Amino acid sequence: MLKKHSLIALFILVRLAVQGQTVADSNYVDIAAIRDSTMAFNTTLVFFDSNKVANLENISQQNFVPFTRAIFRKFTPFLPARLVSKSLYLKIALFNSHTTADSIYLFPGIVFDKILYYHITADNKIVYVNDGSKEGYCNFVVAPGEKKVFLVKLNFCRHEYNVFKPQLISTHYWKAYKAVFYDRLEDLRNIGFLLSGLLFMMILFISVNYILTSKKEFLYYIGYAVCMFLLILLLALQGGAWGSFTSFFSGYLDLFLLIVGNVFYLGFSRYFLDTKNNYTTLDKIFKIEEKFLLVLLLAFTLIHYFTGWFIIEQLLENLMKVIMLAMGIVFIVIAFKQKGRLIIYLAVGSAFNIFFNIISFILILVKIPATNIFTHALFYHDIGLVFALASFLLGLTYKNRRELIERIKEQEALKMDVEKKDFEKKIAIIKAQQEERNRISADMHDDLGAGMTTIRLYSELAKSRIGGTSIPEIEKISSSANELLNKMNAIIWSMSSSNDSLGNMVAYIRSYSLEYFEDSGIHCKITLPENLPNIVVSGEIRRNVFLVIKEALNNVLKHSKATEVSITLQREPGGLKLLIHDNGTGINFEKLRQFGNGLKNMQKRMDDIHIKFSIENNNGTLVTLFRAIENF
Repeated sequence: MLKKHSLIALFILVRLAVQGQTVADSNYVDIAAIRDSTMAFNTTLVFFDSNKVANLENISQQNFVPFTRAIFRKFTPFLPARLVSKSLYLKIALFNSHTTADSIYLFPGIVFDKILYYHITADNKIVYVNDGSKEGYCNFVVAPGEKKVFLVKLNFCRHEYNVFKPQLISTHYWKAYKAVFYDRLEDLRNIGFLLSGLLFMMILFISVNYILTSKKEFLYYIGYAVCMFLLILLLALQGGAWGSFTSFFSGYLDLFLLIVGNVFYLGFSRYFLDTKNNYTTLDKIFKIEEKFLLVLLLAFTLIHYFTGWFIIEQLLENLMKVIMLAMGIVFIVIAFKQKGRLIIYLAVGSAFNIFFNIISFILILVKIPATNIFTHALFYHDIGLVFALASFLLGLTYKNRRELIERIKEQEALKMDVEKKDFEKKIAIIKAQQEERNRISADMHDDLGAGMTTIRLYSELAKSRIGGTSIPEIEKISSSANELLNKMNAIIWSMSSSNDSLGNMVAYIRSYSLEYFEDSGIHCKITLPENLPNIVVSGEIRRNVFLVIKEALNNVLKHSKATEVSITLQREPGGLKLLIHDNGTGINFEKLRQFGNGLKNMQKRMDDIHIKFSIENNNGTLVTLFRAIENF
């Protein structure tokens, strides 16, 4: 009895297995009856090669089950991580009731790394048809009245958001289907193109800054901007598309660009903020993070391409993202504790970036379908990047302005240092000149003055010995010696640096004028202001002013027939004025000697030292000298 029951059970199992490998007539899909598209859930048989035992030779012996009974159905719309690295086989039976050949498209879902499809002949032979990996779909061609079974081998993209929803789409509806599928995220693509354009302009802008300054921080930012540019641009181009490149980008390249871009940004932050000198703790954190991320990325790459350990690969990806998030928060905390304006600019950008990336991460974790732009994780990633770029530009503007101010200060300091040295050099030259003038005046006083005094004394002694007899030659010697002695004293006075003041010059001119008109019959009156300004007057100015006054007084004595002369020094708005006025006959400009040089010399001397000079008739002769005080 037991033996009989065992045989019955074995018969039932074999029967079920055979039913699993054959396709009932009810499972054939008439492609002529599909007007637009239909989901191939009920008519598709699937087999998950979870143990990696299937191949084209033994695939017919594997246990295919209806799609509705597949072990992953409860995880829809996304495939569970443990099955991502496995191969999926499906059988789909088609029938063409048309009188002409027809074709149908199978769109298995998103996103697949490999899509290979075959034809199963009546004698169970597997015939290769085509590779649909590049396009992301299969094109089944069925002759009129023919029944045909196709085998499709699917390898999923190495990321956690694969969707397996087989759909049959008629040929006439295929273009419209692709357009709808592609256009549903048009707004998101436009934002991506706009942002990638901004990033490209940023790359050009920073490249110019690097060429002009050769600063490493700009080179690192170029690397970061290039990675973000490629990431955003490829995301925009891939949005709504499918195929092998989309699988490569979604499974590996997007994370690679994100991590490498973040490493470049860490390098940029270190040089931009000069963390080595300004924030040593932050510098150590950034360096550790850079190395750790690169090691994890290398491990991720090796696992991705050389193993089937997708769960470990997924853990590494999430670990890298968590590290970037945690270090971003640490950076923000340190930045606001330091309260440096430049670091706060970057911290604010990082805060916005982290905030929007958290929203993006939440949308990914809860796996909310991206039905519009506001439910798509990429939109919030792009918004966060915009704020980060804006904060960087503000920080760069602030830093450039600060560096410009510092450079101007340095240039001004250098300029002042050069001017100081030049001024000290001029002071040294003037001091040497003054010492030389003092030495010459002392030598003239000691040597020439003594000699001239001796000549004068000897001439007086000669006159006294002769008695009352007057000898013209001796008189001329005495007079010339006396005149030469006076001139030499004037020269010595003008050369001595101890006399370089307005008060000394006025005192000397006053003494000379009173002595000059003594016993001449001309009354000399001198008027001075109560408080003379304390002004330095160089020897050149004193000498020329004295010689002009001396010439004017000499003209009064010889030509004016005056009985009075007044010398007046008075303050004027912005300067000083000296007036020499006599009550004589005045000056006749028409009868001046043709070759007389007195007035010309007076005018030239005053022009040389920038003093205004004038001579006129005003109830006698009036000579006027004027000079601005600031020019003394």
